[in-house]
Amino acid sequence: MSKPVTHNPWQALRQFTAARIALGRAGVSQPTAPQLDFQLAHAQARDAVHLALDAAALAHALAKEGMEVLCLHSAAPDRSIYLQRPDLGRRLDAESRQMLQQRPHPAMPYEVVFVVADGLSALAIERHALPFLQAMVQRLAAEPWRIGPVVLVSQGRVAVGDEVGELLAARAVVVLVGERPGLSSPDSMGLYLTWQPRVGLTDAARNCISNVRPEGLVYGDAAYKLHYLLSEARRRGLSGVELKDETGAAPGVAQQDSVRFLL
Repeated sequence: MSKPVTHNPWQALRQFTAARIALGRAGVSQPTAPQLDFQLAHAQARDAVHLALDAAALAHALAKEGMEVLCLHSAAPDRSIYLQRPDLGRRLDAESRQMLQQRPHPAMPYEVVFVVADGLSALAIERHALPFLQAMVQRLAAEPWRIGPVVLVSQGRVAVGDEVGELLAARAVVVLVGERPGLSSPDSMGLYLTWQPRVGLTDAARNCISNVRPEGLVYGDAAYKLHYLLSEARRRGLSGVELKDETGAAPGVAQQDSVRFLL
């Protein structure tokens, strides 16, 4: 009697990737287990998009680490409008803008301000923003960096960092944002660096480090790469397409898997 599931001969390749390959088949259909796994991943991705960020809890956790925190909001009043109007997520609301405008500037400008925005996955921010910032601040502490307050922006997108950086007169802004969930990564966090931030910049002015999470780019490697880009941006006075990441893996940072399929 034949087995109900015909296994795919490529199944050994699954150890190299989280992609849905070599799932086998039952007749002309997928086996039940992979089909249920797909439905679960799809539900997790949908939940990640609609999950609300607990900004108060994150602000409290950051403050316990000795970081000054400002809690702001984008011009999108709620999640429904945020998803329908991407432009509103790129700007601050009037109250948040006024708060930054009235804040006195330091005697020496901030060299970098970290902006944390929920983006399309608040789950990513809740899981990864704090441990990444801990690793990043520890790396910057060995050098003379003037770091501004951590700015939490609810219902925020990447470009909201341009307005925050401009109002705080920061030389550089780094936006930590929840990336669009995938079917194997509902909690992926992205980092976006912009030198001399100001409203109206395009993505060509930014450098992106993507998939920051323990199953992707680990915190130590992400901090190492961002430190390099920040140092080069400060030295050369630019970011974006003219600034390339020429780093490898961070020295001393253990990788979960040194083998990369198809690389």
